[in-house]
Amino acid sequence: MFIWLCIIAAFIIIVYMFMQFYPPLGASQSKKQRHTLMNSKQYNGKKFANAVTTEVMISNSDKGSLLKEFLKDSSHRRPSSPLQFQQWIDSDANKSSNEPTITWFGHSAAMLKLDGKTLLLDPMLGRAPSPFPFAGKGRYSGKPPIDPEQLTSIDAIILSHDHYDHLDYGTIMKLKNKTKRFIVPLGVAAHLIKWGISPSNIEEHDWWDEFNYEGIRLACTPARHFSGRSLTDRNATLWCSWVIRGKETNIFFSGDSGYGPHFKEIGDKYGPFDLTMMECGQYNERWASIHMTPEQTVEAHVDVRGEVLIPIHWGAFTLSLHSWTDPVERAVAAATVKSIKISTPRLGQPVPIHSESYPAEAWWR
Repeated sequence: MFIWLCIIAAFIIIVYMFMQFYPPLGASQSKKQRHTLMNSKQYNGKKFANAVTTEVMISNSDKGSLLKEFLKDSSHRRPSSPLQFQQWIDSDANKSSNEPTITWFGHSAAMLKLDGKTLLLDPMLGRAPSPFPFAGKGRYSGKPPIDPEQLTSIDAIILSHDHYDHLDYGTIMKLKNKTKRFIVPLGVAAHLIKWGISPSNIEEHDWWDEFNYEGIRLACTPARHFSGRSLTDRNATLWCSWVIRGKETNIFFSGDSGYGPHFKEIGDKYGPFDLTMMECGQYNERWASIHMTPEQTVEAHVDVRGEVLIPIHWGAFTLSLHSWTDPVERAVAAATVKSIKISTPRLGQPVPIHSESYPAEAWWR
């Protein structure tokens, strides 16, 4: 009995040390940090909550059926060969041009060139969205369309929440010394500080905060989702969407979100938008309240009063059971029915925001 108690105690100590010191897991909120979150209407004293009732947990019966489905044939969930992409090159033309462009790198990672500034949105450029990225199947394209080492100066990295498919430790470590400012929702700064980023280079925001950065107007807006990077930090940090307004350009970046009334609220307050980047992928009826179906993606675009829609949160990783092309096929079909302008650029393809035509090739077929 004594030997077994020692083994159990040693196991608990090892797990505790791993949770505390393995860098990709990020940081736990200290009492002082939690105290600073008390002013947020989204914080209930222990954790953050959505504005409307949102079911995040999956029942035990659903877990069993979900496991069975994941173990079935999954050939349709990934491309049969690595996805081709357009390699992003930091050319002199890119540096000198002030034309607003958006470049999607797969999943939700994107680069926004706006008013002479370079903004990275949820730049997950790693192999796989996991605390152990070396294990399992990685991104569809093998490597991202942009090499983090190639980037020389980033005006800001803007994050929507702290999940692994949006906040990647390896990517941040490569970019942290090239980035002037990290703009994040409440609580996320703790992860970045643990990873060696100066608190003076980070600013945290609550829903409906409005502020200026380097001449660009931003608003931290609601989303319907959740957060967490380990077993003990569920909803310890906030999740959000972003409004990014330049001199003549207005962009909406949805982050991760289930469908809800917040989209219309955002559209009424900040719309219309020249272009929206809307979550479209990794959905399932079991977690319908935190991820939209493609049809809801189009509806959310209408709600925020968007002009051109680029569906994101697909094209890089398999995090659900649907086929890898289902998100974009259904989004295009729904947009066509509603006469919505939808753009489907290749990974790494720059898209001029004020253009008479947008890339709409069905390159995934």
